[in-house]
Amino acid sequence: MILEGARDFAELTGFGKMFEGLGAISADPAFETHGTTVLCLRYDEGVLTLADRRATAGNLIMYDQAEKIMALDDSTVVAISGAFARSVEVCRFLKHSFKYYRRTVLQEMSLEGKLTEISRALAGNAPMAMQGIGLFLPIVAAYDKKRDDFGVYFFDGAGARFQNGSYACAGSGSERIRGVFEYVSRIKGRFETRPLEEVLLDGLQMLDIAADLDSATGGFSKTLPVTRVLDKSGNRELPVDELQRAVNSILSA
Repeated sequence: MILEGARDFAELTGFGKMFEGLGAISADPAFETHGTTVLCLRYDEGVLTLADRRATAGNLIMYDQAEKIMALDDSTVVAISGAFARSVEVCRFLKHSFKYYRRTVLQEMSLEGKLTEISRALAGNAPMAMQGIGLFLPIVAAYDKKRDDFGVYFFDGAGARFQNGSYACAGSGSERIRGVFEYVSRIKGRFETRPLEEVLLDGLQMLDIAADLDSATGGFSKTLPVTRVLDKSGNRELPVDELQRAVNSILSA
């Protein structure tokens, strides 16, 4: 039970009002750092999330070590594309919001509550995004403990939520590989019926294709991509040696 007079984390921190009056600021979106490409793939025991590590500003490569995947809690992983600084800030807010709720009511927020908070944060960012500043699109991998079920979710810039049982992708490179998801699932079987090792190779192959066709997406010949696995025991990064073997398999093909 929430204590009488208690406020939610957004109200407590005034997060939604943080960017009021931003329209008076002259900001050039061309100099805003963006990150692409991110994707989520179901496998038979959970969800695999992958991302390249490139961050760009216009036609400049700003950084090749960007961390685009964040764990909001043990059962919720978010991958971010678009305005990098704003997306990291919102993810940090969400992470603390979930923790604040858990400590206030002494239980974890429901999956529906978490997804609503993410939509709410995106909706609050919409006025800023409409000015061409701070637009970002997350994809979310989540495990619903009550239903014992995994989900993959994606959003539009206004906070509308969509669900796909098998996969999701976002970022400029995602436009080049959307059809590949459907092709692979039809040829090899739905992702959620296949083991992690196979799905990892498919995900790396799609990142490699995106890097070839989209200049904003970095490859992984020099730098390993970001990966995170979500299963019933929590979420974790893939071991470096396991990821390196899979990368070598793709690059040598």
